[in-house]
Amino acid sequence: MPTLLDVTTFEPQDRTLRLPWPFTGREEELALVRRSLAGGRPGIVITGPAGCGRTRLAMEAVRGTDCARAAGTPGTRDLPFAAFAHLLPEGVTLHRAVQLLSGVRLLLVDDAHLLDDASAALLHQLAVQGRTRLLVLVTDGARPPGAVARLWTGGLLPRLALEPLTREDTAPLLEAGAGGPLEPLTANRLHRLCGGDLSLLRDLLDALCEQGLLTRDADTDERTWRGRVPVTPALRDRAAAVLARACPDEREILDRLAFAEPLPPAADTLDLRILERLEADGLLAVGDDTTVRLAHPLHGPVLRAGAGRLRARRLTGRRRSTASALDAEATELTRRIERADVRATPLPVGEWVVDEGEPVPARYAAVRARFSRLRGELREAAAWAREGLATAPQDRACRTELALCAAQSGETGAPIDLLAEHPATAAWPPAARGDLDTALKTLEETGAEAGTGTAAGAGTGAGAGAGAEIGAGAGTRTGTEAGTGTDTHDSGTGTGDSREARDPFNDQDPFNVRDPFSARDPYNAHDPYIAYDAVRLGAPRRAVRLLPSDGCLARHARALARGDGPALDLVAAELEERGFLLFAAEAYAQAVRVHRDAGAARTARTRSVALARRCQGARTPALSGLVLGELTARQRQIVTLAAAGLSNRQIAERLTLSVRTVGNHLYGAYTRLGAGDRGALPWLVEQPA
Repeated sequence: MPTLLDVTTFEPQDRTLRLPWPFTGREEELALVRRSLAGGRPGIVITGPAGCGRTRLAMEAVRGTDCARAAGTPGTRDLPFAAFAHLLPEGVTLHRAVQLLSGVRLLLVDDAHLLDDASAALLHQLAVQGRTRLLVLVTDGARPPGAVARLWTGGLLPRLALEPLTREDTAPLLEAGAGGPLEPLTANRLHRLCGGDLSLLRDLLDALCEQGLLTRDADTDERTWRGRVPVTPALRDRAAAVLARACPDEREILDRLAFAEPLPPAADTLDLRILERLEADGLLAVGDDTTVRLAHPLHGPVLRAGAGRLRARRLTGRRRSTASALDAEATELTRRIERADVRATPLPVGEWVVDEGEPVPARYAAVRARFSRLRGELREAAAWAREGLATAPQDRACRTELALCAAQSGETGAPIDLLAEHPATAAWPPAARGDLDTALKTLEETGAEAGTGTAAGAGTGAGAGAGAEIGAGAGTRTGTEAGTGTDTHDSGTGTGDSREARDPFNDQDPFNVRDPFSARDPYNAHDPYIAYDAVRLGAPRRAVRLLPSDGCLARHARALARGDGPALDLVAAELEERGFLLFAAEAYAQAVRVHRDAGAARTARTRSVALARRCQGARTPALSGLVLGELTARQRQIVTLAAAGLSNRQIAERLTLSVRTVGNHLYGAYTRLGAGDRGALPWLVEQPA
């Protein structure tokens, strides 16, 4: 395992001024801020955590306007009007300062939580007077002067609370900083380490590029990072509160936690009084299971970098094996898949193993890949499958997951050929090519095969759980078999107890999902998700008889079979709540085609597009060609060119139209599609390869 010696300190070299990152992920907030700064409006206060992009949002909002700027700075709390010194004469009074700045039409005040009392009072009086539109930025967690806090608590200005950018919104920034696309697990690691602080993210990404720690994958053309964390000055500043602990006992516990990662010790094995002090200072996070972790994911690398050789060797020797923890995580994921609940859950051990460049067991990687694929995170699922194949190149489960991700991303050819070899997955290769007739015929043959033998049924045997979310359907055994432990799938006999010890996910389980750690094939015709493929490919009647009546997957099948748009909307919302983002996007897309009300269809389309954007390049039959049929011939022509990346002027030149006419057609198309900008067009109009 990596030790202290793998972590180095990075000092940036002098370089030319860096270009700003592209503005992304704040379109709705930007529109709101601009409306708040329009004529007749008082302005707005923007709050958010450090590094979330408040200043960048404000600068985009005031771009091209006549705006005066001021900013609070540390260490100037005792200097009256320090923030406005460049706008006011020396020795000015509050009354005179209000008069002078009342003529300013727009005033941007950054870091208002650092204002001196006189500047805060001036800002408050300007808000009361109402002649100057104010754009005020405040950092969460800081204690602003009372006059600043009264801006929003007193109702003088509306407040916009920013959240950190999501992983999806951060992706364009990472691609710009790395000079190309990042491998999904690397992007996740960067986002997790920086916790939404974009300045810290850029500093860390620059260090990775400078030291050559980003390697380019020849097959995917993605940049990958494994191993050590370069400790930059920004990282040391972020960890200053940890490094500054003078008490030896406190530092000992912090170092023990740093070197114990990713397996935190239980709180009762450490000095509770010291833990209480560290928790009160915000340096520790205590879980519900009484385990203790460092509060920030970057504290560990910084502490390990600051330890001496002998101390690092002693503390590294205490680290426990991750094997049992990986097994526990995989088992929990399997149970969540069985319960049709794939909402995001912390999985620190698996993430740490792959981040550090340790070998990932293929059986664990396959479960992580399947969980991610069911969530609609196709690129991430493929990355986990490749991690497993790096350890076991011939692992069938990992190869199947990789092929399923490729097929559901619209790829054809060699990447998905493996799926044709197995009856349960053979429908996806023709579906990826757009040949739905062959895909549905394949599903019908698979369903007919599943309906024969003692494993067939409709959830009537001992294993048919009445409260099961997704049931065995065709995989339930007879009551006699359930009682004796006979398994028709591996032709073995024995007592129920011995079978349970050998395979905890047996045919009595109401979900009939195979244990990923067993030698059995989890991709079989009796798996409910395999049966559900018929719903996704547009043949719900074949799946209704294989899925239990009380599950969300069966409700989707029945709603689609009836052509019930409102019911499809309801089941799509339920699928989204359970974490099945791709399934939800497909259900909304199917609802668009059956809704009789045009407004309901537009709403379903908008939701489908929003969810599909989060599914990392998903291109399934349900999502393809979603709405082009609703446009006029000219709108369809222009939208297709706009989705390909052409500007209005380029489209006008190609079609011999005026730029104004192109803009009008696009505006009409946006209204019909329920789209807000060009970014949504590829998701709406692209067909499978």
